[in-house]
Amino acid sequence: MSMVRALRLTLLFSLALTAGRALAAGEGQADLDKAEEAKLSATAFSDLGEVIRLADSAIKKGLDKANTDFAKRLLAATLRQRAQIAAERLKKPSTMDELRQNRQAAVADLERAVELDSKQPSAFLLLAELHMLPGGTVKDARQALDKAIALGIEDPAERATALMQRGSLQEQPEKKLADFNEAIKLFPNAVGALRARRDLLIRMGKLDAAVADLDRLIKLKPDDANAYEEMAQLLDSLKRYDEALAALDKLRKLRPSSARPLLQIAVVHMHQHKLDMALADLEKARTVDPADVGVLVLRASVYAEKGDKKKAMADGDEALRLQPNVPMVVRTHALLLAQNGRLDDAAADLEKLLKSAPKDTDTLLQLAGLQIAQDRPIKAVETFSAVLAADPTEWQAFRGRGDVYLDLGRQADALADYEKAVKLQPKDQGVLNNLAWLLATSPEAKLRDGRRAVKLATDASEATGYKAAYILSTLAAACAEAGDFPSAVKWATKAVELGE
Repeated sequence: MSMVRALRLTLLFSLALTAGRALAAGEGQADLDKAEEAKLSATAFSDLGEVIRLADSAIKKGLDKANTDFAKRLLAATLRQRAQIAAERLKKPSTMDELRQNRQAAVADLERAVELDSKQPSAFLLLAELHMLPGGTVKDARQALDKAIALGIEDPAERATALMQRGSLQEQPEKKLADFNEAIKLFPNAVGALRARRDLLIRMGKLDAAVADLDRLIKLKPDDANAYEEMAQLLDSLKRYDEALAALDKLRKLRPSSARPLLQIAVVHMHQHKLDMALADLEKARTVDPADVGVLVLRASVYAEKGDKKKAMADGDEALRLQPNVPMVVRTHALLLAQNGRLDDAAADLEKLLKSAPKDTDTLLQLAGLQIAQDRPIKAVETFSAVLAADPTEWQAFRGRGDVYLDLGRQADALADYEKAVKLQPKDQGVLNNLAWLLATSPEAKLRDGRRAVKLATDASEATGYKAAYILSTLAAACAEAGDFPSAVKWATKAVELGE
């Protein structure tokens, strides 16, 4: 007996046991009996259609309550079975039209099945899978998963999968994290779930928690070089430099012929302001892989930080000669040119790069900065606008364009851009400070808002530990606009002390 046949008989037997079906007379009874017989003998997809037709007919003609309930459960089970077969067909190679038709047919059967019997978590799970295919919507998939999870999925693996699927579809990071947490609670060593939660924690800025997940992943897969590399980057971001270097030592053992671990060790030493050690690391990296332009680019940065512009420029020139079309190399070369006062040459480098990648936001942002330095504010506005046309969520372009507008005296335009920037990046101290300054000092009375300026400037001050003189000056101006002159004097005095 085939597995599908056995499942059909098991399902029908279960229905018969739970239904307690009465044999009372009814006009639809004959069709219901035929539907039962057809279900028992069904071997093909089309046979299920006949069961569905007969069950529908029986209900329409009329049955007593017990038999009506039985007929609906039989109908729901058959619809779910037919949808499952249609869903299996989606896994086979087919045209887009065939895929769409099979998906639509399966969805229609499942939606009707759950309408007849709403307590079917497996039907909602399948419905969610179908809504995640081309033609479905995230909203419908999430709603189906909500219902499946709420009904209670007994199998722990199936429930964990449903939670991970829903988590991946959630719009709010906190809801994503809640679903991932519950799934991992069910299966603490699920590598895929831990990786998904780690990525989410990084995006949420919860780096310590991300490190904890990476540590668990490394224990599960101690030879995963990528995990050690990512661990080192996170630890470096957290300024846990000794731990980052320890992770990179393990990475070197796993990748002895790669220059990349040495590059990252050099980065950590740079962040520790150990520039000579960083140069020594890069010399070793050059020995391991002389063709790695990343070594030249990073060494140029180290030389620039040491104030050796000649050596920095030499490495930048060599990197550009070896890889003239790599954006990172071109942007670094342009930066070095700008540091040497060659602003026009730097802009020319970036403009040439943009011919092959006109929507590259990193290059456009760097060019806009150069245009400001060249005292070309109108061109900078155009470039920042090009960034926003390519990516409307690029907060740095709103902030930069707002700064230019402010210098041009276009106060209202600057305010509009700062508002968008702070909405996209509510914790950036530069955006908070500039918006607070405008609200506190604008010559246009209708734009000033002292109370809000104080709140923004306070947030910026807290972010810098009250140690940034220019931000405390903004806070002083905000307090003055709000009418709190004692506080204005206090913060202005502190700003002067820090400035000295």
